[in-house]
Amino acid sequence: MPTERVTFEGHDGGQLAARLDLPEGPVLATALFAHCFTCSKDIPAARRIAGRLASMGIAVLRFDFTGLGHSDGEFANTTFTSNVDDLKAAAHYLEGRGMAPSLLIGHSLGGAAVLRAREGIASVKAVVTLNAPFDPSHVTHHFAEALPRIHEDGSAEVSLAGRSFRIGRGFVEDIAEVALRPAVERLGAALLVMHAPRDDTVGIDNATGIFTAAKHPKSFVTLDDADHLITRESDAEYAAAVIAAWVTRYVDLSPPAPPPGAPEGIVRVSEADPSGFLQDVQSGPNHYVRADEPLAYGGTDLGMSPYGFLAAGLGACTSMTIRMYARRKGWPLTHVSVDVSHEKVHAQDADPSTAPGKADRFARVIHLEGALDREQRQALLEIADRCPVHRTLESSAVVTTRLAE
Repeated sequence: MPTERVTFEGHDGGQLAARLDLPEGPVLATALFAHCFTCSKDIPAARRIAGRLASMGIAVLRFDFTGLGHSDGEFANTTFTSNVDDLKAAAHYLEGRGMAPSLLIGHSLGGAAVLRAREGIASVKAVVTLNAPFDPSHVTHHFAEALPRIHEDGSAEVSLAGRSFRIGRGFVEDIAEVALRPAVERLGAALLVMHAPRDDTVGIDNATGIFTAAKHPKSFVTLDDADHLITRESDAEYAAAVIAAWVTRYVDLSPPAPPPGAPEGIVRVSEADPSGFLQDVQSGPNHYVRADEPLAYGGTDLGMSPYGFLAAGLGACTSMTIRMYARRKGWPLTHVSVDVSHEKVHAQDADPSTAPGKADRFARVIHLEGALDREQRQALLEIADRCPVHRTLESSAVVTTRLAE
């Protein structure tokens, strides 16, 4: 996944640091991601969701709000309204690059911000919130003991998640006046609310408030036992997969038409978990699966193994070839299935004429249903060996490899 480090002008003229995660192929749509309160663009959930969307052709801009991460400015001078203005500035930057965002994603307070910002970003067709508050002023309970000092002195240093931040009076006063319901009621975009029922930072009742206030089309998906920050890899992966599937109903991801006679295209495999073996496998904008290794081999078993995919290709091609032949002959084949297993065997066990060594053996068991006579069943068995993938596996394939520049 190519990533550009970019900057753009925020609400107060300061430079905001951002990452623009891009697809390997054409950009079919663009998303804008807003991180949680006092977080950054680089939290695991943001990275995983951005990577998943980029794999299906959606570019994702995730940035640090003013005064956070690598962005300019003083956090103590920011407010909820300034965060919303930063989101609009990010959308303006994308528009200038011909990539106006059609999807907004907000995590926690960032979710509240995208709901408010939507009205000022005309290109947006869909909005996703992750553990977002319906009443943004709830964040003040994290530093309730400091509120008297903030009101009296204008600002105060508070500790949040083990880090020190200076909160200004302007932030407290601004967020106390935020009423999110009108913005949700006139959202004018499809809405996906995702929330963890056991979130002890932002209660599930907030999701209820957002969902109830919104007009259709709207969807609600539970994040089960995920924590507020969606820190577990499996939870971030689940959220990413749901968003990726849901958004296709509301954002057009049609790729440009290939020229006549063009090959099928590129199957792109991208590492999803550097600490394990999980891979994102994307074939065009509409076909996504995961590859992995079993637990016994150090994987997380979230997808088929590479040899599993090879066996699946052989099985699928066999079934298709049989169906095509039976259809052409007009034979009463009602259903076909193929069981494929793979193992390494001694080469001479697979073929006595082969030199000693190891060979790959794929064993197929073909199940045919329907009122087929013995001759028809035998013909279909023989046609299975004409499957193109079968022929490829039995012949000598050539694999060329080079490093990308």
